[in-house]
Amino acid sequence: MAVHYYTDDCNYRLPEKRRTAAWLREVAESEGYTLGEVNYIFCSAARLLEMNKEFLGHDYFTDIITFDYSDLKGSGVVSGDIFIDVETVADNARIYGATKIQEMRRVVVHGVLHLCGQKDKTPRANAQMHRKEDKYLKFWTL
Repeated sequence: MAVHYYTDDCNYRLPEKRRTAAWLREVAESEGYTLGEVNYIFCSAARLLEMNKEFLGHDYFTDIITFDYSDLKGSGVVSGDIFIDVETVADNARIYGATKIQEMRRVVVHGVLHLCGQKDKTPRANAQMHRKEDKYLKFWTL
């Protein structure tokens, strides 16, 4: 299986794609799953807003939308399409005092954690998501 990278309405290029894919496989395995087909689609704020309205009924900007096709209870394979708004990620990097690539890696791993079943809609689940993001971001530097 593989990690693929695409763009939609932007020209973003994620650096170190192979290393990122290997890192994401390690994250999925640490969560008890196998990484399957995962598509990252980097897009504009306007495109993700359009998708947020169409598919989720939300009329606001977001940095990520994950479409989960995983089979966690059967084969244990995580798969999905992960759309990332590169403009909102850059804005969030400024807000949180991170570099653009640091924030992008956080959002990239956030998507895989969603595929592994991690939620973030309650304060407790959101705090757990942030702890896991921090944990796996440290894997990047090893």
